[in-house]
Amino acid sequence: MLRRLLLTAAVSASAALSSASGAVAGTPAEAPGISPVPAASPSAPSGPSAASTGGPASLFPAGTPSSRAVAAAYGVVLKALMPPPARPDDSSDRLTVTVAGVGGGADGTFELECHPAGGTHPHAAEACDRLDRMTTWGKDTFAPVPPDSMCTMVYGGPATAHVTGTWAGRPVDARYDRSNGCEISRWNALVPVLPGTGS
Repeated sequence: MLRRLLLTAAVSASAALSSASGAVAGTPAEAPGISPVPAASPSAPSGPSAASTGGPASLFPAGTPSSRAVAAAYGVVLKALMPPPARPDDSSDRLTVTVAGVGGGADGTFELECHPAGGTHPHAAEACDRLDRMTTWGKDTFAPVPPDSMCTMVYGGPATAHVTGTWAGRPVDARYDRSNGCEISRWNALVPVLPGTGS
């Protein structure tokens, strides 16, 4: 009798382990009181789901407090990481560009408005397009040359520029010159927001 009880206990333990390992490995395993999750059928219509897009619902069953909390946190994080959309009625992208030392009619102070393009800048549409292509979320479009940069000692002329205003929701106050290779490259990268100098 004792031997039969031990044998029955061993079989039950083996079945429980097999069921648990199947659930961990991703194979369907039924347990008392738990309905198996149906696998997606190849012929079933497919559509976007949180599981397929890496959303929070793939971590917790839908409708539980945990899934709702994770979904809310997920949405907050996504909003924090996403750049502000460029809307046709967005008039916050306005810059004042002051240029000196270039000559040939390029010197002066110009207003540049984007989304939509306008202002007194002589190449407003092209300048806005250039800024849009340069803008990367998380990086400063108008960042100065890093202080530890190795720059060639090439003089690009006396041209200077000062750009102020607002771009992508952030204040801008950036100065430009052509005193060495790094500053020349930084200036050239912003043409036609800044005028080309031919050097």
